[in-house]
Amino acid sequence: MVKRMKKVLFISYYWPPSGKNTLHWPLFVMRHLPEFGWQPGVLTVEKDSFSFSDESLCAYIAPDVKVLRTKVHDPFSLYKKFIGKKQSDPLIGSEMFSHTDTSWRHRLAVWMRLNIFIPDARIGWYCPALRGGESFIDEEKPEAIVTIGPPHSSHLIGRKLSRRFGLPHVAVFIDPWVDIAYYRGYQRTKWALALDTHWERSVMESARRLVFVTHDMCSVYMQKYPCISEKSDILYWGYSGELFPKNKPAGKTKEEVLLHAGNLYDYQNPQSLWKNIRYEIDRGRPLRLRFVGTVSSGIRQSIETAGLGPYTAYLGFLPLPQVLEEMEAATYLLFCATEKRHVPGKLFEYLRAGNRIIGFGDDNEEIQMILQKAHAGKLFPYQYQGTDIFQQVQSMTPDPDAAAQFDRKIIAQGLAKILDEIT
Repeated sequence: MVKRMKKVLFISYYWPPSGKNTLHWPLFVMRHLPEFGWQPGVLTVEKDSFSFSDESLCAYIAPDVKVLRTKVHDPFSLYKKFIGKKQSDPLIGSEMFSHTDTSWRHRLAVWMRLNIFIPDARIGWYCPALRGGESFIDEEKPEAIVTIGPPHSSHLIGRKLSRRFGLPHVAVFIDPWVDIAYYRGYQRTKWALALDTHWERSVMESARRLVFVTHDMCSVYMQKYPCISEKSDILYWGYSGELFPKNKPAGKTKEEVLLHAGNLYDYQNPQSLWKNIRYEIDRGRPLRLRFVGTVSSGIRQSIETAGLGPYTAYLGFLPLPQVLEEMEAATYLLFCATEKRHVPGKLFEYLRAGNRIIGFGDDNEEIQMILQKAHAGKLFPYQYQGTDIFQQVQSMTPDPDAAAQFDRKIIAQGLAKILDEIT
């Protein structure tokens, strides 16, 4: 007997050709959902005016996925004018929340973002998305709604549509809401924090199921909202095996490359690592640094101060297939966790790439456990003072089979099971 294919509406602000990493989870999970009885559709925006574009991702949208794009009212063109950027200039996340920029324009812009645009700067999508969502639901008759946040405005849209149409709502949290890491060190007014907390609580209470991409994030939220303990699930960020080159590139030089992929903010600065690299280079080791993505001005300055400028390459934004090629070609892979609730999504792609991993993070047992089980690398505290970081990881042999459990096909199966249970 052929199983009936059920429909599910995904609400995701980010969608190809946007190059925002946040969309990788829904894009590649959705590719596998039909194998488990669910046909997805997507509600998204006409254009993501904030992120870099990655046209390569368009090839991974399944042809039978209906995508409805709506207008969005965002503040980014005004923001560019205010801080003196050209409209054609890209916005850099690590610059927007940089503590090294002390200009009054920057400080005022951050204050407005945290205290006026609640829950986030994409709240201008709320009304257009509701109209688009109503049209999609009337026409396609989905049996469930899945929202992806951040931006957490998506959860508010899903909450409203869920109530209006009586559909079960699954809210997926890629990052925390009210106290996300990049708010650290900034002041919020009491009313702004109260309103943001109100919206967060409303989604926690109304959603039929909640999905978190780390155990620690789930645990913290269950302590904050005990009512969600029976409806919370963990589905890791994972990786998409189909994107990796079939043959790992052979090393072409004697240089050892340490690669970081993704954004690096001022508060993710592993100062001791730069000293370790300088120590190794001074002793003749051919180490080189490569960064894919954006790097904050504070971290760039630390690298220069350590005398590593001549040994460092900043590649900027690259399409995802090229990022994965860089990962596979590197000798070592670097990540910098922001807090105990944070398991960087790149960690799972690093595991699949099969190279040794150097991580920084404080009080993060979840990452330690993942690395230990895979024999893939080691996590160091940010205040680590030793000069033996590379000695500690260079003898490790990553287990190539350890990454398999994090393939997004398996994660899609887990999401399909949740959808089956609530419909």
